Amino acid sequence: MTWIKATCNINFQMVAYTPLVLILRPRSGSQQWVARESYTLSPHVPVVEYTDGYGNLCQRLVAPEGTFSIHTSAEVMTADEFDTAPGACFVEIQNLPESVLAYLLPSRYCESDRFGDLARDIVAGAQPGYDQVANIDSWVRSSIRYTPGSSPFPISATEVNMRGEGVCRDLAHVGVALCRSISIPARLVVGYLYGLQPMDLHAWFEAYVGGRWYTFDPTQNQIQGGRIAIAYGRDAADVSIFHQFGAGDILSSLEVSVELLSGAPG
Repeated sequence: MTWIKATCNINFQMVAYTPLVLILRPRSGSQQWVARESYTLSPHVPVVEYTDGYGNLCQRLVAPEGTFSIHTSAEVMTADEFDTAPGACFVEIQNLPESVLAYLLPSRYCESDRFGDLARDIVAGAQPGYDQVANIDSWVRSSIRYTPGSSPFPISATEVNMRGEGVCRDLAHVGVALCRSISIPARLVVGYLYGLQPMDLHAWFEAYVGGRWYTFDPTQNQIQGGRIAIAYGRDAADVSIFHQFGAGDILSSLEVSVELLSGAPG
């Protein structure tokens, strides 16, 4: 296991009092353990936290007019390598947990009902389950060019496929849509990745095969450890680190850093 410190600094310039819903706090799970956190607002305002339907820790607040800043930091023990499971079986729909069923359906940015023919061509000859997802991951990596900065706002998987390029979120959307089109549950993940260049928040996807979730990342030649997941959802609409209501473009800067720690936090 590896200890990683991730920080995120967000600055807004509010034109008026603005309600925000944030998803900025990682939570401990099977692949990560959060040992220490800080969360600072400037100026300080009351915050209400709740857990959404996907298990994400969300924060509600009303930001004041003027400059408003958020600083988060988390020291997390993460997996050095993520599990792979070639040959892991396809789980029949009637045997899926109820919590997984939502990840079978088309969603705003993952129109899986439009990808069936392509997906069947991609997975032809592969054993149903993990091996099919591995084929999909490989196809996205080789067919959709990973171009950081090429897509400033979310676009759908069909648009990404037509363009032939996109940011990490876009490649993950295509992977999710292809998986769902052959009845494999898939979800989008947003978080941090140590060593990512250029450094920013990162997105990848997970597929449910063999009775559990497995990680796939078509932006990387092989799946890397050193990840901290912040949010899970059907697509980018569910995992945005902030939603603003009632104002225009108010984000002035966002800076991310991810560093290795020499040992466990003291």
